[in-house]
This record gives sequence, structure tokens and C-alpha cells, in this order.
Amino acid sequence: MSLPEALRRALAEGAHRASPQVGDERRSIAPPSVDPVAAAVLIAFIDRPRPAIILTRRTEMLRKHPGQVAFPGGRIDPGEDAVAAALREAEEEIALPRDRVEVIGLGPTYITGTNFHVTPVIATVPDGVILRPNPDEVAAVFDIDADALFAPANRESHEGEWQGATWRYYRIVGHAETVWGATAGIVINVAAQLGLDSDPARFNRDAGQRLQA
Repeated sequence: MSLPEALRRALAEGAHRASPQVGDERRSIAPPSVDPVAAAVLIAFIDRPRPAIILTRRTEMLRKHPGQVAFPGGRIDPGEDAVAAALREAEEEIALPRDRVEVIGLGPTYITGTNFHVTPVIATVPDGVILRPNPDEVAAVFDIDADALFAPANRESHEGEWQGATWRYYRIVGHAETVWGATAGIVINVAAQLGLDSDPARFNRDAGQRLQA
């Protein structure tokens, strides 16, 4: 079974599984008065024997979330759907050609404390695809092995202060770049949907071997 086939099967299985979702607790502290903003991110699995996920580190010059680790993505423009927006943003941010992306499906929508409704677009890209970060938005583009990113053992629960109240958030550690905030929440929700909580290495395979059904 190829990686795209295995992901499609896992996504279909997840649609019939009631998985608890992580949400942004800041919404319960002070629900935002702004209208919802539709957004999308690309969760791109690099097709390797040990698949990896493409991530970026935002530049320090950005007004919102400078320096944070994030998936390629952004707002959904008028006339776009989540897939079109995620592919456009990935092309703009890291020069990922759309014709090298095989879209698998959509993950659970994550609603941030600032009322962004973020749809994860799950996809695969071939190993060796050349990526170039847009210096206006992206300080670095890198990848993390999927089994390390999605492993529950690499999650830490933390508390912070926001508008005078305590809220919990997650950090995903175990690699050079720390993932936290909305990106970590999206990772945890997608892991649950794809069945990676119980088997983070389910998409790994030996070199030259196809995934087992």
C-alpha cells in the first residue's frame, strides 16, 4: 500500500471514530467579538520510508506570532476552498509547486482564541521536492519525522495567563524545533483522526517496501 493509499484509509477510518478534540481554551475565557475568519493549513507528508511533515518558522518581522513554528497556510480568500487556499499559501510561503502535492483530505477544524477557523488539508509530496522560504514570511522551512511529531510521548501540557485567566496549551518536543499553540493543537487532533495516538509509526516502512494494509 502506498503512503497516499494508507493515509486515505486512515482518514476514512477516522471519520467513523469519535475522537476527542483539543481546542483553544482561550475561547471559553473570553470569546472573541470578531467575526469568524476561515483559514487553512497544509499538512504535507513527505513520502519517505519514514514520512516527515513540512513545517516553517515564521520570521521575527511578522506582526502576529513572530518566530513561531507553523504549517504553511493562511486565510481563505473569497472564491477559494480550504484546499485551494492551503496550496496557494504553500506556494507563496515555501515555493511548493501545486502539481507536486497529492491532496488526501481534510482534518478536524481547529478554532483559535482569536476566532480563526483553521481547516487542515492533509496531503503528500514526493521526497526531494525543492522548497524555498519566502523571506518576507518564513525564516526557515524544515521537516520533522511524522512518528516523532505525532507521538503522544512528545507532548507536554503547560499553563499560561491570558486576559487575567489561566489556560492550558500543548508543546510538542523531542526535536530541534518546539511546536506549540494552535499548531500543536492541530497536530494532536490530526493524530487522533489518523489513528497515530496508538501507533505513531503506522505509516513507516522499510526502504523499498510498501505499507502493509
